[in-house]
Amino acid sequence: MIFQRLAGSLLACLMLALPAAAQTFPAKPLRIVVPFGAGGVADLTARTVAQKLSELLGQPVLVDNKPGAGGVVAGEMVARAEPDGHTLLLMSNGTAVSAGLFKSLPFDAVRDFAPVSTLGFFDIAMVTPADSKFRTLGDLLAFAKANPGKLNLGSINIGSTQNLAAELFKISSGVDVQIVPFNGTPAVVTALRGGQIDAAVEILGPILPQIRAGALRALAVTGDRRAAVLPEVPTAKESGLPTFLASSWNALAAPAKTPPGVIARLNREVVAAVNAPEVRRKLAELNVEARGSSPEQAAELLAGETRRWGEVIRRARIPTQ
Repeated sequence: MIFQRLAGSLLACLMLALPAAAQTFPAKPLRIVVPFGAGGVADLTARTVAQKLSELLGQPVLVDNKPGAGGVVAGEMVARAEPDGHTLLLMSNGTAVSAGLFKSLPFDAVRDFAPVSTLGFFDIAMVTPADSKFRTLGDLLAFAKANPGKLNLGSINIGSTQNLAAELFKISSGVDVQIVPFNGTPAVVTALRGGQIDAAVEILGPILPQIRAGALRALAVTGDRRAAVLPEVPTAKESGLPTFLASSWNALAAPAKTPPGVIARLNREVVAAVNAPEVRRKLAELNVEARGSSPEQAAELLAGETRRWGEVIRRARIPTQ
């Protein structure tokens, strides 16, 4: 009986502590750990949301860039942080990719984080030089099917989202193409314009000026809808490849044991920040579609992407690191 009374008292204290944690949150400045360097799309997305989130929470929200090691450094830092909601991780599809790309990680991306909300999604495109004979994705597919192994498809480094999207193109279309990795987007563009590769898979934002200037041609975007900045360009699904779906995304997550009340407060304010007109406008300028979600939807996205890209890595026989 004494044990039961003690257990009941402990449970009651814990139940009281949950709303209390939410009521006192935030008690200090927040930190968003970003697994990329300053100045990139993910970093600018985090900073744009952080500025508005600071207004809504009444506390400074700082961005801490921890690039390198495939996001492992940033992920481990947040996974081991105090689970009080004051340290957050900027997640991306790179977080999902890491689970299949590394032999071992100091954290489990699905179990060790509590997703808060998505922030935004940005398009990936299949592009060719403007003077290419391939005017549509259908043209490119027809050539690849008729000439196995002769089409050269560029991307940035092996294991990147763009590289895995290129591998997904091979899997989805069933064609034999040569995927050529480069060390960065400028090198991909130079190779395209120099005729060293026939086409490339790249995030749309960095190559949009080249498309608008008429140096490159976008054959298709790989998201589930047309890009707002290029409404005339069809999706891969519209072009006959319904399973060639890939996009980049960012989300926020806290350490796994963060109290539900704190996650709920964070979600409410993050979604409000993402929906703010000035935030949506700034993200649109980065070619990011602002889109918040529930914690459950963000968790579902992460788990689904982890499974999907893990399968692509396995089928492409990309060696784990």
